[in-house]
Amino acid sequence: MGNVEREQFVAVQKNGDGDLTAFRTSSGRVLDYNQAKEEVNAGNIAGVNLFKGRDGELYIRGDADGDPTNNLDQLPRFE
Repeated sequence: MGNVEREQFVAVQKNGDGDLTAFRTSSGRVLDYNQAKEEVNAGNIAGVNLFKGRDGELYIRGDADGDPTNNLDQLPRFE
């Protein structure tokens, strides 16, 4: 497989409730939430993982590393 650099999320879109709805990757791709979940599940995005919420749905979250500045909610927004 080689040493391929995985993409990272570098910016986010949020809805009026503050929920994440889309992501921009380090390569410039824009993914809606479902596309992003597929990419995370496939292991293509570094620094994030999926977890199952109380409602049984899968959600994207940043890997716990003790650094709040790189949480997904802290990423810059894009239009």
